[in-house]
Amino acid sequence: MKVTFIIKKAAKRYDTESTATIYIRLRNGRQLDSVAPTQLSINPNLWDDKAECVKTKAVCNEDLRTGINEEIRKLKTYVEKSFHTEKESVDKEWLKLTLDRYYHPEKYFTPEEIVIKPTFGEPFDSFLKKHPLSEVRKKNFRVVKRALLRYELYVRETKRGQKGFVLDVDTVTPETLRDMWDFFENEYQYYELYPSIYEAIPEKRTPQPRGKNTLIDCFSRIRTFFLWCLDNNLTANRPFDKFPIEECKYGTPVYINLEERDRIFNADLSATPQLEIQRDIFIFQTLIGCRVSDLYRMTKLNVVNEAIEYIPKKTKEGNPVTVRVPLNDKAKEILERYKGHEGKLLPFISEQKYNEAIKKIFKLSGVDRIVTILDPLTRDEVKKPLYEVASSHLARRTFIGNIYKKVKDPNLVSALSGHKEGSKAFRRYRDIDEEMKKDLVKLLD
Repeated sequence: MKVTFIIKKAAKRYDTESTATIYIRLRNGRQLDSVAPTQLSINPNLWDDKAECVKTKAVCNEDLRTGINEEIRKLKTYVEKSFHTEKESVDKEWLKLTLDRYYHPEKYFTPEEIVIKPTFGEPFDSFLKKHPLSEVRKKNFRVVKRALLRYELYVRETKRGQKGFVLDVDTVTPETLRDMWDFFENEYQYYELYPSIYEAIPEKRTPQPRGKNTLIDCFSRIRTFFLWCLDNNLTANRPFDKFPIEECKYGTPVYINLEERDRIFNADLSATPQLEIQRDIFIFQTLIGCRVSDLYRMTKLNVVNEAIEYIPKKTKEGNPVTVRVPLNDKAKEILERYKGHEGKLLPFISEQKYNEAIKKIFKLSGVDRIVTILDPLTRDEVKKPLYEVASSHLARRTFIGNIYKKVKDPNLVSALSGHKEGSKAFRRYRDIDEEMKKDLVKLLD
């Protein structure tokens, strides 16, 4: 048995007005091939025939994308579950009748029977709307939600007797969470083994191996959702009481010193003009210390009285604070080089290409000191040259590390970096400099 969704109408390339009905198709070997219209419709240019959903990269209203994709998932679950319950009586009229029952339950059930428990995705969407979260955190929670919905499909696909499995906040147990953990940890392998799951609930990027810290972050978010459900009387289930989540483990932040920064700033990269531009952007980031997401939103309007002013995107919904970082001579020099650039503050490229460029810039500049980091997958210590671990976030760490080395005042430094008070990430910078340790030990002489 297979349930799919199709449209029967095409549209011209730039047609944004036409709509087409989305049909549901039920096939059961050679015995049955039935098609019926749903109450959903979509512009044909937004429809992905292969994935049976709104195109991942299509430019459209996000509520429309979420609404259609979620309704398709609910319809598919309903039809599949009904089929397995009633398969002895399924005939060519069964699909139309089942859809009518889905859309008009009052015709078939008493008022008490009509109360249909919401799917897992519905309370999760409600949580995202009502729980105070920044847009960055909402995006991270949506990634987890999609993975949970893929887990639901994975169980149906792989577990004997679980064809009608539905993820339910009331029935999730510690054992379910352990099974989820295994799925999250090995999802990059399941991507190839069960492609239909990823066609149903796609990601923009191919799933990659998740390290322990990433898994801890994912399950901390799932726990936050369950606690919200408890607080809002949506469940009395507490599966995390017997599923402890350990703390993330991080190494000491790696950053470059001022001599290494200046070596990069003064390196002759004229043979690679594009790298030269990205080098300037990297150095500018080391001089203002912002996150790359905040850097990429900046325009010339963020330059106010010889300083950069911005509200960090990560924290603006919770406690918006304007961060003001005075520009030093190097930063002013870089801005002067690109004063003719229109639009954004500097000639930004995609974040992925920016990170790739930074690694090349470090290597060409001879910044290859060996550093000790924690492997994100194994969490074991490994030694690597700086150019292999360099990234946009290293620019932020360089700003914080070098200022903290000079000032040793966490309140003053966090006022420039935009860290919120009590930030666990900022506390890691208190143990970043060998020279500081030597100064302290000398006090014992």
